[in-house]
Amino acid sequence: MNKHINKVAVIGSGIMGSGIACHFANIGVEVLLLDIIPRELTEQEKAKKLSLEDKVVRNRLVNNSLTAALKSKPSPIYHSKFASRIRTGNLEDDINKVADVDWIIEVVVERLDIKKQVFDQLEKYRKPGTLITSNTSGIPIKFMSEGRSEDFQKHFCGTHFFNPARYLKLFEIIPGPETSSEVLDFLNGYGEQFLGKTSVVAKDTPAFIGNRIGIFSIQSLFHMVREMGMTVEEVDKLTGPVIGRPKSATFRTVDVVGLDTLVHVARGIHDNCKEDERHALFELPDFIQTMVDNNWLGSKTGQGFYKKVKGEGGKSEILTLDLDTMDFRSKKSARFATLELTKPIDNVIDRFKILVNGKDKDGDFYRKSFGALFAYVSHRIPEITDELYKIDDAMKAGFGWEHGPFQIWDAIGLDKGLELIAAEGQTPAAWVNEMKASGVNAFYSVKEGATQYYNIPAKGMESVPGQDAFIILDNIRQSNEVFKNNGVVIEDLGDGILNLEFQSKMNTIGGDVLAGLNKAIDLAEKNYQGLVVGNQAANFSVGANIGMIFMMAVEQEYDELNAAIKMFQDIVMRLRYSSIPTVAAPHGMSLGGGCEICLHADKVVAAAETYMGLVEFGVGVIPGGGGSKEMALRAQDTFKKNDVELNVLQEYFLTIGMAKVSTSAYEAYDLGLLQKGKDIVIVNKDRQIATAKAYAKLMAEAGYTKPPKRKDIKVLGKQALGMFLVGTDAMEASHYISEHDKKIANKLAYVMAGGDLSEPTLVDEQYLLDLEREAFLSLCTERKTLERIQHMLKTGKPLRN
Repeated sequence: MNKHINKVAVIGSGIMGSGIACHFANIGVEVLLLDIIPRELTEQEKAKKLSLEDKVVRNRLVNNSLTAALKSKPSPIYHSKFASRIRTGNLEDDINKVADVDWIIEVVVERLDIKKQVFDQLEKYRKPGTLITSNTSGIPIKFMSEGRSEDFQKHFCGTHFFNPARYLKLFEIIPGPETSSEVLDFLNGYGEQFLGKTSVVAKDTPAFIGNRIGIFSIQSLFHMVREMGMTVEEVDKLTGPVIGRPKSATFRTVDVVGLDTLVHVARGIHDNCKEDERHALFELPDFIQTMVDNNWLGSKTGQGFYKKVKGEGGKSEILTLDLDTMDFRSKKSARFATLELTKPIDNVIDRFKILVNGKDKDGDFYRKSFGALFAYVSHRIPEITDELYKIDDAMKAGFGWEHGPFQIWDAIGLDKGLELIAAEGQTPAAWVNEMKASGVNAFYSVKEGATQYYNIPAKGMESVPGQDAFIILDNIRQSNEVFKNNGVVIEDLGDGILNLEFQSKMNTIGGDVLAGLNKAIDLAEKNYQGLVVGNQAANFSVGANIGMIFMMAVEQEYDELNAAIKMFQDIVMRLRYSSIPTVAAPHGMSLGGGCEICLHADKVVAAAETYMGLVEFGVGVIPGGGGSKEMALRAQDTFKKNDVELNVLQEYFLTIGMAKVSTSAYEAYDLGLLQKGKDIVIVNKDRQIATAKAYAKLMAEAGYTKPPKRKDIKVLGKQALGMFLVGTDAMEASHYISEHDKKIANKLAYVMAGGDLSEPTLVDEQYLLDLEREAFLSLCTERKTLERIQHMLKTGKPLRN
């Protein structure tokens, strides 16, 4: 199906509809967002003597919804300018405009009768061949398509986005009885390549895949928490980051999503899945019904499992619901011996064996919850899908799990999983025992760098489809390793391109990482054609190892600290001036030293969800790995004849001085951290390493030549320095910044002005690097800087002193 999506219409502007509209705008698509007209005037409209016929009134609902969405945090839009791609209207005056779109997405209230009324109207104006889909979270697709035209049914299916549409990657595609295979294939590919989603084709069953398994998991915990006498805090401690789940874990997640939303889906499954072997589990426990009756629905009503109140002295306090008394109380700390055993284990997947073998209450909890989960997911095949990997994909992309149920089962072992199931009085689906009897003891394997899964109908392993566009580092790390130390692994990506992957805690940059970068450039220059610096962890890098800096500064080992900073500067300069092309692939947090590495690569292939910034001010220093130098260089590169040069330099100064961090890769362009015409952004992070490799290969094949070193950097000297010093004096006098903030800012000003030169002068990069390093070292001698670093190490938060 050769189709191009240039315009979409989104019908319904609620939280979900506006979020979907924003995400299409994110990827450059024109959007028509429509909603109903209001039936009565507001008091403000009456005061303005407006009528129900005025356009501003008729579009009030859609405009208010979109405005609210754009103001929400986290933002649904990559860049504020992208909102201009969305046009609004109403379903009476503007419905005829759907004739001009390529895809219509219905996102109205979850009532079949209302959806059918909307489809009646849309079919009058929809041109043949236009895709038309519903974002329903549970209404059977077959009921919605009944009675529609042949062309409508052929191009109709469910496309279930998860909220928030920008951040959650799951995109469930649910075919109707007559949906063409070409439409399904197109949406599957479009969701992955253009929307940046994990596309999963599901069967038309209640709650589809993600919610069917996700709601079971939550309902299972609801019942278990009473059975085991556990508290809200204990469950959230056990079901959060320690097992690769979001920080909001279970009960905080329910508060954010809304208990009413969860109850609605659970009741739908209970009412429509009478044959489900765990049907009774979808009945609401008494404490949940009490919460619904009391309207304790979570954040939307001000209280749920948690409640924020003002305590003594106006200080905020988070209270927790006691499930026995149904009263709110102060939070209790939750500590478990088995969890302590997992602290040295960085890889979440390696923790599960320890957790299910725990001897205390948390061990019992994990054995019961995983036993129930493993049995349940095995029985959902072939009911909700024929392929087990789709269940794992749905849970990872829709619920933020780092590993899906079958991956966790593999991690603890097939036999151990069967043991847990039996202990719960459950039985696995017959196909699991058949798989074991055939000699297959895992649901997944890796063959020639590709992930394989157990195909149940074929009774054997085969490759997960759609991997051709991806490079999965986990699959090639061992077989393609070229070099390894405690901080990095260097892998051969093929076609003459190496990849350097950080392996330190939080991907912090210390001595091993810097030595690895040096080694990677050496290897690439000698035997390869290009180098990618990228990884597939949660974050690219949170910056330099400040613990190492703190120890050197406390011990007053200034010569060693100077050498370490010089080494960092020299290596980022090698990235820029090596004889092979270098490509950085940042994603997630790309801060401090991680950002400085990106600033010096020949090209950056950034994931759209990249949060980039030079944040060193937060620990009392300036960027010392070439970042301060680079921002001065980039400022002068943007000087134009009609620009006021001081104003341009000031903008770059403020990017560092205010520790600005982009909320997307597109915002990083505004901060000067990415460069238009050189760096690119991709929406699907799974494609990032493969894309970065392709660019490195392309640059090499085009005849890459090492760029000449810069000796033409215009610095403004005393002219700029005076402006900065006056500004910092004024800010301190107005109590906007502390005395120590002023000292840091003045050091940065000295570097970016090029020192106190009497007139504008052309200098080279090394001149600025030397100033940068001197300023960095001098700040490391300050007591208040050490206090800031120590506070950051203890709390993870910056200190203002």
